[in-house]
Amino acid sequence: MNACDYLLENGKASAAALLTLQGDASYAEVRASAYALAAWLLAAGSRKGDRVVLLADPGLFWVAAYLGVLRAGLVAVPVPPRTSAAELQYIVAMSGARFALAPAKYAALHAEQLRSTVVLSGIPASSLTPNGKSVSLPETQVNDLAALMFTSGSTGQPRGVMVSHGNIIANTESIIECLSLTNRDRIMAVLPFHYCFGTSLLHTHLRAGGSVVIDQRFLYPEKVLLRMQETACTGFAGVPSHFQILLRKSNLARMDLPHLRYVQQAGGQLAPAFIKELRQALPGKQVFIMYGQTEATARLSCLPPELVEQKMGSIGKGIPGVTLSVLDSVGLPVGSGHTGEIVAEGRNVTLGYWDAPEETEQCFRDGKLYTGDLATVDAEGFIYIVGRAKDFLKCGGTRVSCRQLENLLLEQGDLLEASVVGVPDEVLGEAAVAYVVPRDPEHHPSPEHLRNDCRERLPLPLLPRQFFVLKALPKNSSGKVLKAGLPHAWVAEVVER
Repeated sequence: MNACDYLLENGKASAAALLTLQGDASYAEVRASAYALAAWLLAAGSRKGDRVVLLADPGLFWVAAYLGVLRAGLVAVPVPPRTSAAELQYIVAMSGARFALAPAKYAALHAEQLRSTVVLSGIPASSLTPNGKSVSLPETQVNDLAALMFTSGSTGQPRGVMVSHGNIIANTESIIECLSLTNRDRIMAVLPFHYCFGTSLLHTHLRAGGSVVIDQRFLYPEKVLLRMQETACTGFAGVPSHFQILLRKSNLARMDLPHLRYVQQAGGQLAPAFIKELRQALPGKQVFIMYGQTEATARLSCLPPELVEQKMGSIGKGIPGVTLSVLDSVGLPVGSGHTGEIVAEGRNVTLGYWDAPEETEQCFRDGKLYTGDLATVDAEGFIYIVGRAKDFLKCGGTRVSCRQLENLLLEQGDLLEASVVGVPDEVLGEAAVAYVVPRDPEHHPSPEHLRNDCRERLPLPLLPRQFFVLKALPKNSSGKVLKAGLPHAWVAEVVER
């Protein structure tokens, strides 16, 4: 089955599928809009498997465009609408996108980067072509490509995770079963849909015949909470920073949310102290702690609410249809208390990385996903993440390679070297700290100058919390920087902090 048909199969025509600040959209409207976009793309000369860039804020246009691309047998390439020009140009070129779906304001903003594509900036009036004829929609198979979900790569450049129609269907079924979702469920979506966690909220609630409340005003958490009251939300989902802000900078504990049934947390590890606060703030509500990766479509594991206190800090076990193992360096399961790599099996494991055979071979082997996350497992099989093998940070739910930040710092011509590490942060979950070595120790940029330079080019969650100007970076005999020594290196050899 085509993933679009699968996702829209259970929604009643008159029921609300999307609730936005601009108005509601029924399942009938979403279906009609998606099919109209599919017909337009096919009439415009697209061929099965063509990539289509999707550049829009969450709302009816995004949802209809995404589903329409899937129904046309094409490949959706969701991109943050405020992405940098350089990154968008890279993604368009790498994916070979022929079409782009973007509202007028984003089409104009990124006109240069989208010049090689055919751009559509609105939803067609109907699924009929200009000559009044209908378009034949292609059949799709489970392994046909549905989306390229871009995530940070080991080289610092984004890499496209190849998600199939079968992957979407399998992971959606698993999550619905895990969370016991029905057509009575209504999720508050503050996560962007170009992020796999956000996309999974859309998938699961559409398939269940429920509804999605879209509200991107989380800078004002009280407004989101009031909107949850107004729309009778039964669920809320977020990354650690969302819950930290709600717990420390909002009236969550005093808010009356009678319809709220559950919250789900993923996208990084929420500290046990915050999990305890969350349970206290929402007595009687279910708290699901989940873990996933873009390479697994979305979710991989879940710690059920009844075990959150007993298994504090655990990501639980594999969700239905997913098998998780913690393996040592030779591929054998580790014993209780020992550390190994989390390896996943299931129909949600994606097809690999677009145009990156070496990285695909490294992470996808024998139908299994080698996550790069290091963990221990207890005697009952519950998994506890202890760190990441790859050099990445996850700041406020945004995953970024340290190398990417280091390269950006080194664009500052007065620097000789730069190294970035992550440190715990109460709000973001993890924050970047930058260590730099100036070309001239006597005349070097100040930390404030570096901070201001980065502020112009980085979103706030990725802005390094501190800058340390060093005389040298610690290295081994091969000249490789020893990052483990960086958090303390500045004590004796810092030039300025």
